Amino acid sequence: MASIIRAIDVGFGNTKYVTTSAAGKIDCAHFPSIAYFMFGDVNQDAMGTKRRTVAPHVDGLYYEVGPDVELASDRFRGRNLHDGFSETPEYRALLAGALHYMKVDRVDLLVLGLPVAQYVAKKAALEKLSGEVVDVGRKRKVALGRVIAVAQPQGALFAYATQMGAPSSVAQGRSLVVDVGSRTFDWLVTNGMKVVTKMSDSVTRGVSDVLIGIAKEIGRELKEDYRNLEAIDLALRSGKKLRAYQREYDLKRYDTIVQKIADQAVIAMVQSLDGKDQIENIVLVGGGAQLFRKAVKKHFPRHEIYEVSDPIYANVRGFQLLGELYAREKPELFLPQAADAVGAEEVRS
Repeated sequence: MASIIRAIDVGFGNTKYVTTSAAGKIDCAHFPSIAYFMFGDVNQDAMGTKRRTVAPHVDGLYYEVGPDVELASDRFRGRNLHDGFSETPEYRALLAGALHYMKVDRVDLLVLGLPVAQYVAKKAALEKLSGEVVDVGRKRKVALGRVIAVAQPQGALFAYATQMGAPSSVAQGRSLVVDVGSRTFDWLVTNGMKVVTKMSDSVTRGVSDVLIGIAKEIGRELKEDYRNLEAIDLALRSGKKLRAYQREYDLKRYDTIVQKIADQAVIAMVQSLDGKDQIENIVLVGGGAQLFRKAVKKHFPRHEIYEVSDPIYANVRGFQLLGELYAREKPELFLPQAADAVGAEEVRS
């Protein structure tokens, strides 16, 4: 029986996951990182229309997650933008939702990611999910084998190296991976594929700060509170105008806000480096890559900035590739007897 290897990147903005990986092709999907608690497993509205959501049971409550989760929303947006996110019931519900949409009953190796600044402190807790049987909603469960956690931008670097055919500049030179997320702006410095820890970090200056800044300015103009961050996010990504109160807002007007926040994040990164001259590769990834591209180029004018296809999935694709490499290098961990041992442990627990 072939081992099932999968990857999930539970971000502050979106939960990305791998659905299939075969013949060098990795298919991914995502849904908003929003989880609404409820007391029963219900995923339809008052008209009886089914939503594309599931409601895993976590710590005594059901949490509705999935592509249509915003149809279940009220004015309160259930996001967790704090350092303890990976330890919350909402995180586990999003993880369970991703497992549900993979349409598998077991995962022999699951690869997860963490922001650079939290990687050392939170890694062990995530890896304790090894051997658990997870309620994924709709009366289904998924058995987990081994779980490993990596720094999020490490996945992007591996995805970039694979996409480019592992150029020698990546294998041997110094690389800087810039990952623009919803809450955090992460960067990872490597020599070859080895992480230079002292120069790698993250700051809480991500896309959500841009959205909040623009929302405050719109609210100031309207003379009332405006909080529809999802609408602003969609307009920025699509390049279309924002519609609010029967009016259109061209968000290009607020580019100075975008660039100021991006500049603050990039300056924090530059200050952690011991110089720019030795950097061979700068790889820009993440859902907010397009918003921060100008600021990165401003501070690295002599470098070419590389991007991967579908930057929102760069990390999770890299996680998948790292997991498959791990399984090839340690096949003894995925023999039938090893899987049986995991199952026996579940029975004992």
